[in-house]
Amino acid sequence: MNEEEQQLNKVLMLFYFGYRTFTEKPDQMIEKYGIQRVHHRILFFIARVPGITVNDLLSILEVSKQALNAPLRQLYEKNLIKMVHADYDKRFKQLYLTDQGKQLESELSHVQREQMKTIFNSLGGNHQEAWIDVMNVLAKVRPGQQFFNEQNGERCD
Repeated sequence: MNEEEQQLNKVLMLFYFGYRTFTEKPDQMIEKYGIQRVHHRILFFIARVPGITVNDLLSILEVSKQALNAPLRQLYEKNLIKMVHADYDKRFKQLYLTDQGKQLESELSHVQREQMKTIFNSLGGNHQEAWIDVMNVLAKVRPGQQFFNEQNGERCD
C-alpha cells in the first residue's frame, strides 16, 4: 500500500468516526421518544422545508414509499408531524412539524450546530469553507442537494 492510499484510508476512518461522533448525542436524545436516526432526518428536512410533499421527501431521502411509510406514521402518531392535503391538489400530502416536533428538531439540530461551530472556531482559518467545499462535491450528485439548490435559487454545477 502506497503512502497516498494509506492517507486516504485514514481519511475514510476519520470520516466514519467523525460521523459517529456527530450523530451520537442526537441518537441518545431521540431514544427517549422511541424513534431512530431516520426519524431525525425526516424531522430535519420537514423543518427546512415546511409543507414539503411526501414525494419530494422521498426524493431527498432517496428511499422508497414503503421505507418512509412506517417512520412517517410513527412521527404522526407521536404528534411530531402533521399531514395536510395540499390546497392545490388533494392527492398530495404536505408535511409540517407540530409544535412538539419543532421543539425536538430544534434541540437536535442545535446540538449538531454547536458541535460544528465549536470545531470550526477551535481550528480557525478557513476550515469551515474547506469543509463546505468538500461536502458540496460529495453531495452534488444527490437529488436532495439539487432540490435545495433550486429552493435557494442556486445553480447546480
